[in-house]
Amino acid sequence: MNNDLHRLKRLGWAVRAVFALGIAASLAGNVLHADDNPISQAISAWSPLSLLLAVELISRIPARRGATSFARLAATAVIAGIAAWVSYWHMAGVAAHYGESGASPYLLPFSVDGLIVVASVSLVEIGGRIRALTESAAVTVAAPVANPVPVPVPRPVAAPVATKPPVRRVKPRPASAGKVAKAATKMPGASVAEIAAKAGVSESTARRYLPAAAASVASPSTPVPAETPSLAAA
Repeated sequence: MNNDLHRLKRLGWAVRAVFALGIAASLAGNVLHADDNPISQAISAWSPLSLLLAVELISRIPARRGATSFARLAATAVIAGIAAWVSYWHMAGVAAHYGESGASPYLLPFSVDGLIVVASVSLVEIGGRIRALTESAAVTVAAPVANPVPVPVPRPVAAPVATKPPVRRVKPRPASAGKVAKAATKMPGASVAEIAAKAGVSESTARRYLPAAAASVASPSTPVPAETPSLAAA
């Protein structure tokens, strides 16, 4: 489609050059046949220029089908008829003045006017085809935008979280147990009250930690001393 559009645009410029050549020939014949003053030359040059402008307008500006389009084409045809009639007699007079004789002065203007008619019709046709291809390309490009296809978005994968091994908390040994063990070591055979007084704890605390203290200070070969009657009494 892009190649066809590019080719039609290049062909349109070539046809426009041919059309401009025909208008230039008609314009030259009209100016040469007019009186030698700017006003007469401007009046004689107006009909080819009006045809040039009319053809450019209808070939470049699109129009809907209907009465408006028909009126525009009809007006262009009227302008072309007037330009052809005026240019015909001007060019015939110039051809006769510059040596053409017989039927040549009356046939030569038909070649110029015929070239202008063919080029103007070709310009209108090429302009219509270019507009049709441009609109088709615009619809083709806009169709995916109107109904976009959803693209699945991959979900991010979370990185594995390193888990720390559980820390085992060691329950610290109470300070009172150490005091009781130390007092029991220094005072073997003492009563619970004496050991509690030495360790600075209550008798119940000393009684609770005293067996453990005695076991920690006793050697394998030495038996643990039994409680004295005073301990039992306490």
